[in-house]
Amino acid sequence: MKIPFSILDLAPITQGSNASRALANSLDLAQHAERWGYSRYWLAEHHNMTGIASAATAVVIGHIAAGTSTIKVGAGGIMLPNHAPLIVAEQFGTLETLFPGRIELGLGRAPGTDQRTAHALRRDLASSAEHFPQDLEELQTYLSDQPGPIQAVPGTGTKVPIIILGSSLFSAQLAARKGLPYAFAAHFAPKMLQQALQLYRSNFLPSEVLSKPYAIVAANLYAADSDEEAELLFTSVQQLFVALRFGKPGPLAPPDPNLNQRINPLYLQAASEALRFSAVGGPERVKKQLESMVETTSADELILVSHIFDHQKRLRCYEIGSEISIRKSVAAE
Repeated sequence: MKIPFSILDLAPITQGSNASRALANSLDLAQHAERWGYSRYWLAEHHNMTGIASAATAVVIGHIAAGTSTIKVGAGGIMLPNHAPLIVAEQFGTLETLFPGRIELGLGRAPGTDQRTAHALRRDLASSAEHFPQDLEELQTYLSDQPGPIQAVPGTGTKVPIIILGSSLFSAQLAARKGLPYAFAAHFAPKMLQQALQLYRSNFLPSEVLSKPYAIVAANLYAADSDEEAELLFTSVQQLFVALRFGKPGPLAPPDPNLNQRINPLYLQAASEALRFSAVGGPERVKKQLESMVETTSADELILVSHIFDHQKRLRCYEIGSEISIRKSVAAE
């Protein structure tokens, strides 16, 4: 069986452009992804980030779902500590009511922003992350057939599929205990990938929604018609991560062929470590790299992330990805 490929989109705002263009590009990419056979299209919640247009994630999901017809659309993810579970249930219950069978809800426990902005989101920062398991149970109750005295309308009975997101062992344990799919953010935090996957699989308890573990691994994809072009495109995300790590995030920069001469090698090394779970190259090289990722992780699915400055080159990147077929037999069962 072929390993499914999906897309994680942060709706990047590029230098010299704006959020309106970023959201139009996201819809265009989603429509292409649907034709190319991608399994799902997720958007991520971030706040106070001038280079990301998907802060109002549920609204953008509605925009993407309305412009497509078959591809699953969801959050990768909603940062639950930022929200009351009832609000999330109402939002995603409404989306599921509008687009039945196509909406998914990936949940994370990080704020997806800095502390000052997290305070502006009006949640209790002292304990909200610690309450993630309880908030998850509350949210599941609202979406169930038996919500109790408080109902999410729409929401009750929609049973929107929930996926636990993470980059640490905590979320792996929670996903295993709840019998839910698990998505690991190896595209920016690969350090604990193997340990988290092993913990998830070895502790998994079957549930009403899932009989066996299902692991999604997020990976960066920078594919082009030549290795050299892909490596140049990759310099945009390298600049992005250097800026993020050193407190100066901004719009996505164009590729820089002189990046190694312009940026401190220690900064680039830190970015390279964060981005080491990346497939960068022409079609043949990228296929081998993706096969290696599947083989070493036994992933059930790859969800691919691509911060490419030029929209047409981003489309070409995902078109190349859609032409790659990796069979389940590649993975160690």
